[in-house]
Amino acid sequence: MVSYEKLNKQNHKITELSNILNVLIQDRLLCDSETCSQLFYDFMTQIKEHIHEVDANMYQDLLKHPDQEINNVANNFMSGSQEIKRIMNRYEKKWCNKTRREINIGAQHEKFLSETNDLFDMILGRIQGEMEHLYPTVRKVTNS
Repeated sequence: MVSYEKLNKQNHKITELSNILNVLIQDRLLCDSETCSQLFYDFMTQIKEHIHEVDANMYQDLLKHPDQEINNVANNFMSGSQEIKRIMNRYEKKWCNKTRREINIGAQHEKFLSETNDLFDMILGRIQGEMEHLYPTVRKVTNS
C-alpha cells in the first residue's frame, strides 16, 4: 500500500501548483509563457499520477468490507476518479497541445480562465474529500 505521507505530499504539490497557476493565468501574457505551460503540464501529470496511486492502492480493503457505507466510500471515490479523468481528457483536448506542451487559448482567455478555475475547484474538492473522508475510512478499516 502507498504511504499516506506520499499521498499527502502529492496533494500538497497539486495544491501548490494550482495556487501558482491560478495567479499566472490571470495575466494573458504570462498565460502564454513557456514557464506557465511547463507548470501546467506538471500540474496535469501530478494529478494523473496521484489518481493512479489512489485508484491502485486505496479501495481494495474498503470494497471487501461487510459494511455497505464503507463500500460506498470506495465506490464514490472510484466513480469520482473516472469522472475527473473524463473531464481532464476533454479539457486537454480543448486547451492543450500535448505535442508542443503548450496551452492553446487563442482569443478565448476569459473562457479558458472560467474552465480552468472549474478544473482547479474540482481537483481541490477531490483532495479535500480524500483528506476528510477517504483516508480516515481506509485507516479505520486497515487499523493503520
